[in-house]
Amino acid sequence: MNSPTTPSGRPLRLLALIALALAALTVAACGSSGDDDKSDTATSGGAAAETTAQADAGAGEDKGKLLWVQPMRNHPVHRIMQGGFLSECKRLGYECEIVGAEALDMPATAPLADAVLSKGGIKGIGVYAYDPSTYPFIGRWGRDYPIVSWHIPVREGDAPGLRAVTGTVPTDYAIESARAIAREIGCRGTVAVTEGSFNTVENLVARVFTETMGEECPDVEVLKPQEEGFDVPAAKAKAVSILQANPDTVAAFSTTGGGPVTWAGAAQQAGKRLTIIGMDYVRQNLDLVKEGKVFAVVGQPLFEEGAKTAELLDQLVAGESVAYDNPLPATIITRDQVARFEAMLDQADAATKDL
Repeated sequence: MNSPTTPSGRPLRLLALIALALAALTVAACGSSGDDDKSDTATSGGAAAETTAQADAGAGEDKGKLLWVQPMRNHPVHRIMQGGFLSECKRLGYECEIVGAEALDMPATAPLADAVLSKGGIKGIGVYAYDPSTYPFIGRWGRDYPIVSWHIPVREGDAPGLRAVTGTVPTDYAIESARAIAREIGCRGTVAVTEGSFNTVENLVARVFTETMGEECPDVEVLKPQEEGFDVPAAKAKAVSILQANPDTVAAFSTTGGGPVTWAGAAQQAGKRLTIIGMDYVRQNLDLVKEGKVFAVVGQPLFEEGAKTAELLDQLVAGESVAYDNPLPATIITRDQVARFEAMLDQADAATKDL
């Protein structure tokens, strides 16, 4: 199941793109993914922790430089995206530079980008358009440079200056997750749903998952989504309480990156065997899949989004026309697919080791 997609005519796709363009939260499906210490480091420090980093390609001087602008730059999930960008950027023969505040703070990030731009040599910019507060910066930089964004769909015209976007469509992986769980549980029992927070993206994913479960397994009860949160002990306690209140629960779907850890811990504490699907192929989550404690994680195309951003910028710099929307498939990663994504993480780590 390497490329879960829905028919292009499905009305939910348009709904997803419109809703996500208004999303005020980045990393909605990322949640507290990855190792807790790294996540704490990535989200603390505010503007005082602003940083920049540069990775030079041997032949880059001939083609100039591509710039990647991403607040909360050291979040583990963001570093996977950056690894894809750096790998492809250097392969294409550019110098590559990453800038971003440690906090999710575009006003603190913009001066870092401006400082790089003032030195000259930039040919194109990738800007993480995680919510409408980023659009004025895209409009300003887009007067002089081609700009591409990724991960959060932005409706064409909403961010003047944005030439292309890439990423997956969350409704697609919501549907595929429901189908995978339906097969595994044989349409018996109760299914729990949790979200990192109640926001536009995760609410949409939870709703589409619930609707699809209803289509696949009309007799299965899907519990109303509950807010999991991002504190690991508190999230696990919430999941345990759900299991205690609903003893016939046989599966859990989490729309956030911390979900695999939350539900694996809750299942162990409650002494239950659950079919669990959560978000993100950070190492901790892949380990849980390998150990059989989690059935699958949703492989949002994080590394691929970064690589595609570099590819699109290269085409725009060369004067080529590109499509505005450039969707990428997500993968439901089960145990037999873990090795491929571990290799991708190794590549991302190697590309970002000097950041």
